[in-house]
Amino acid sequence: MEVQVKQIRKHFGPVKANDGITLSVPAGAIVGILGENGAGKSTLMKILSGFQPADSGEILLDGKAVTLRSPADAIRHGVGMLHQDPLDFPPMRVVDNLLIGAPGRLIPRRGDAAQAVADLAGPLGLTLDLKAEVGSLTVGERQQLELLRLLWLGARVLILDEPTTGISATQREQLFGTLRRLAEQGKTVLFVSHKLEEVQELCTRVAVLRQGRLIGEALPPFRVDKLVSMMFEREVTPGERLSCATGDTLFRLTDVSAEQGRIKLDPFSMDIHRGETIGLAGMEGSGQAVFLRSCAGLVATTGGRIQLEDVDLTGKNYHHFKKKGVAYVPAARLEEGLIPGLSITEHVLLTQHKPGFFIDRESGRKLAQQRIGDYNIKGTPASPVESLSGGNQQRTLLALVRPGAKVMLLEQPTRGLDIESVIYLWTKLKERCNDGGSIVFTSSDLDELLRYSDRILVFFAGKVSGPLDAKTTTVDQLGYLIGGRDISGTGIFDETDPVQEGGLDG
Repeated sequence: MEVQVKQIRKHFGPVKANDGITLSVPAGAIVGILGENGAGKSTLMKILSGFQPADSGEILLDGKAVTLRSPADAIRHGVGMLHQDPLDFPPMRVVDNLLIGAPGRLIPRRGDAAQAVADLAGPLGLTLDLKAEVGSLTVGERQQLELLRLLWLGARVLILDEPTTGISATQREQLFGTLRRLAEQGKTVLFVSHKLEEVQELCTRVAVLRQGRLIGEALPPFRVDKLVSMMFEREVTPGERLSCATGDTLFRLTDVSAEQGRIKLDPFSMDIHRGETIGLAGMEGSGQAVFLRSCAGLVATTGGRIQLEDVDLTGKNYHHFKKKGVAYVPAARLEEGLIPGLSITEHVLLTQHKPGFFIDRESGRKLAQQRIGDYNIKGTPASPVESLSGGNQQRTLLALVRPGAKVMLLEQPTRGLDIESVIYLWTKLKERCNDGGSIVFTSSDLDELLRYSDRILVFFAGKVSGPLDAKTTTVDQLGYLIGGRDISGTGIFDETDPVQEGGLDG
């Protein structure tokens, strides 16, 4: 299906999210949509998928003008969107999630739906247990579910917003193979991403947005430096590796074990020093999230001790950990980190501990404006958090961590951020390390782990390997370890592994 948008405009107060965008996408193309955070990519895709109306402009599908008033309206016209955060119901089974929003009988025929989805999944190389609860699936499997649901509902235009965030390299390759097969079938794919190497690998065309406008388009072979210059009007380079001087032990884990759902962490020990950044690597579901939540008091440990300086936090709850200086930032921004409907100012006020019964909104507004400036958030103190782009939501979430936090536990801290924002954010985070704090973070980007970590722990099926010196570890070595093998291809998690026997010695 050919997609055309003409003179699309969308304002949020004084912010021009889309400022007269005109773009044509032929059927069977995989088009990368690039731009810095707040460039208008997500807004344009939400307009095209019926999630929000344009102030003005026109949408044409196969040359016919259409009005898309809702996502259901869009899917009836053949347009579906796969969002950064899966729009599913975790407590329900896969087959029931597939049936949500489907037209037809009052009492749906699950058998017919299962057979239809199986017929779609086979040629695309996808496998999904339709009887499983969605909450038990990985992010990659939830993506498969949403993709199959959209195809089953008749989508011929597929919009994917940062789809590789939080999935493994293997899942990414599977996703790319699926998208190529769909394009061969005549489906149109709009691929929103900040990862230029993925755009190089997958896309047949690229459109670049900046400050709400279409700056230009490009055809392969793509030059990364040219795309970056189009996005930012200048060359952006990572610069020198950022490292901080480390001090004495700040956070001590002694024979700590934990369990949540299907994940059981074997006992491990480690000392984390002041000024140190610890990266956590591993495929999704390998134990990194349970590790972070245990360190934050959100998941009760099943053994061992956790100490912050000379304070024993073992068995305490999240609020006690937070009070003592442990800050946790989740990957699920709008599900666990932010509150839709509240402004940036209201979020800032919620993080402040002020005596008395009255709320000083003016001081909250001023503090919110300061945080907006410190973290380059494209919004105003009055902006509802759900109106921000994904990258600006991420920056807002990090800006809410109170100054003085001793240990910052971060899940995917640069999720959805463009390259310039990643560099800026890590500069801000390293300032906290220079002030004597420590950072522990997860990332699906191996280059990010190696660049910004001092030491790296690798998780595989609840077991931990390392710590590794990030300066001397390569991407290939890290990739092998994430797969449960060392660089020679032999297993590293065997019965004599010291990590299993006695944990890590920091």
